[in-house]
Amino acid sequence: MDNKTAKHEQLFREAPVWKAIAALAVPSLLSILVMIFYNLADTFFIAQLGDTAKVAAVSIVSPVFSIIMALGTMLGVGAGTLLSIAFGAGETDKAKNTASLCFYSGVVLSVLLTVLLLCFSAPLLRFLGTQPEMWEDAETYLRVLALGTVFMIGSHTLASLIRSEGAVREGLRGYMAGTVTNIVLDPVFILVFRWGVAGAAVATVLGNIVSTLLYLLHIRRHATVVSLDPKRALSGVAALGQILALGVPNAVSTLLSGFASTFSNQLLSTHGTDAIAAMSAAGKSSMLISMVQMGICMGIQPLLAYNYGARDYGRLKEALRKTALLTVLVGLGAAALCFGFRSWVIGLFLKEAGVAALGERLILWLIAGSPFLGFVYLSTNYLQATKKASAAILVSLLRQGLLLIPLLYVFHWLFGLTGIASAHLATDIGAAALAMIVFAVHYQRMRRETV
Repeated sequence: MDNKTAKHEQLFREAPVWKAIAALAVPSLLSILVMIFYNLADTFFIAQLGDTAKVAAVSIVSPVFSIIMALGTMLGVGAGTLLSIAFGAGETDKAKNTASLCFYSGVVLSVLLTVLLLCFSAPLLRFLGTQPEMWEDAETYLRVLALGTVFMIGSHTLASLIRSEGAVREGLRGYMAGTVTNIVLDPVFILVFRWGVAGAAVATVLGNIVSTLLYLLHIRRHATVVSLDPKRALSGVAALGQILALGVPNAVSTLLSGFASTFSNQLLSTHGTDAIAAMSAAGKSSMLISMVQMGICMGIQPLLAYNYGARDYGRLKEALRKTALLTVLVGLGAAALCFGFRSWVIGLFLKEAGVAALGERLILWLIAGSPFLGFVYLSTNYLQATKKASAAILVSLLRQGLLLIPLLYVFHWLFGLTGIASAHLATDIGAAALAMIVFAVHYQRMRRETV
């Protein structure tokens, strides 16, 4: 074993569990927060032009951006899980084959997606609800993003791969470099060069190019088990199904979140624009809390997968127990802060007193279930780390799909506007309970198989 491999393995195998959790979770958490700022940057600087149609154009295309990111995350998380398991089991060749397969699958997927987006941009924009006054800007934004798809998917897959072999800081540096590039170039292209929406799209693509190049440079110089040798991709092509299956839960969660928001807005629209605005402002807090917990659990997934592959079930159990405690404490603390400062939080997004007051009433329902959300994300990542793809997909479907969407309609019928908000609380508690049942069943099965 060379020094580089030993250094990365030490974190997974020998470092105190709390230290390993911190080393993995904090960069992942920062990456999640960076991604949020990344997505907000374009809209913020476009808004400085004072043209509502341009802001709407960026917003209308944002689901496409989310889908591209979801596909990159799907490949990266799926391959990263298999890589960590193989790494822990000492199967270096298998880990290298998986990494190469992930990278070149991402390239092929990016090319196909680019062609589809360019060829079918008009019907896609109509489906998204693009109005005539924003059509030109929306089409420009979509086409530039389409041309940069290979770098947007590439940056996500490569980041997941190098984190899975223990190079956590390098993964964070790539995210930070790409985000800083985007934020610096946005005002230059949009406000100075007056490129408008096109400038925002170009800045986004250039940010992803910077991240991708940094990851490629790291892999060439310092990678331990990540390989981009195309011959290895052909050798490991049989694992593609497993990569997709293990990565699907993350993609499903992202896509269902968009569908749930659509159904929620349809119900809220029956109570007027103020209700939509109030729920949107209140939802920012719950979204931030859930993404923090998701970042923690995604960050420690390589630790779980490595120790599963190494058959170190004592360390795996300790990591699960301590991460569960951490997510509960984070959820409690964040919910308490959001509720205590709810007037200030809502005031960031709403200025009209009546609408802000409504947002303050709704926020309690949305954050009350926050302490339990960590169980949903931890269960999902544990099931992915132990190659239980179907169970992981089931848990991912629970919160935003199988429970939330029907409960929105039932609770709205029973309790009106308050019912829409309380449906989120019922969903969070129900999803956490069911997720823990699925987790317990598979964990006990793993223990019996070990014995």
